Amino acid sequence: MSVLEELSETLAGTVEGASPSIVSVDARRRLPATGIVWSNDGVIVTAHHVVRRDDNINIGLPNGETVAAALVGRDPTTDLAVLRTSTSLNVPNWSNLEDVKVGHLVLALGRPGSSVQATLGVISSMRGAWRTPMGGKLTHYVQTDVVMYPGFSGGPLVDAGGNIIGLNTSGLARGVSLAVPNTTLQSVVNDMLSHGRVRRGYLGVAMQPVRLPTSIAEELEQETGLLIVSVEPDSPAEVGGLVLGDTIVGFDGEAVRHMDHLLALLSGETIGRNVEVKIVRGGNLQTVTLTVGENE
Repeated sequence: MSVLEELSETLAGTVEGASPSIVSVDARRRLPATGIVWSNDGVIVTAHHVVRRDDNINIGLPNGETVAAALVGRDPTTDLAVLRTSTSLNVPNWSNLEDVKVGHLVLALGRPGSSVQATLGVISSMRGAWRTPMGGKLTHYVQTDVVMYPGFSGGPLVDAGGNIIGLNTSGLARGVSLAVPNTTLQSVVNDMLSHGRVRRGYLGVAMQPVRLPTSIAEELEQETGLLIVSVEPDSPAEVGGLVLGDTIVGFDGEAVRHMDHLLALLSGETIGRNVEVKIVRGGNLQTVTLTVGENE
């Protein structure tokens, strides 16, 4: 058998091995999308943008059966939605992202109909944490050159061994094939199952980016911060001592230059924690300590 024949058989085996954990998701008009089995008690993760309704959701199983599913929760910022059925399902194997490298062969799989479809590509970019255009945080930026056919969103990106690297989506960046990494899936799904939503930290302020005075900018080695233009009564910000006119330049030991920077730092892990907020007040650098609330 030639090298190409062996590769071809290996790829076909990869698709066959992963297909029992891939379902179709009928939650919008016209073409169904794809979902990935999360747990054997019926939990499924898919893309938020393909779930256009909150009820009357149907799941097409690998054996050809169709079952109803309930929406557990959704997070538009990471383009993820979690569904639950009452059917026992096959759980996939998950890839170790530390082993994923640029240039590795990958398969994007989808089940928009009764059978699994596949497209082949490579990892074209793999780097650290990335903030989505809607403010969600992905633990890794995973970009591929795979072709995202209609109905593939919500399906898995698998490595050569059939392990799932992440969830394919066309809903986070126009014209770019991205995968939500499995480490982000774990965090979001766990929040959904526990709280019905993704928990995010809350300060209770409205802000706008501003340029810092030259002396402060040189001292901090950053040119911008966030000017507080309003403070909600009894909010964590007010209780912690932040006032109108303060400029936030740091949060919990990290520099804050733009709104996305602060949103990235206000993760669910900060809720209930006492954190130090570095501010510019009256032309001087100061630090206040506040307890982060939860954004309901």
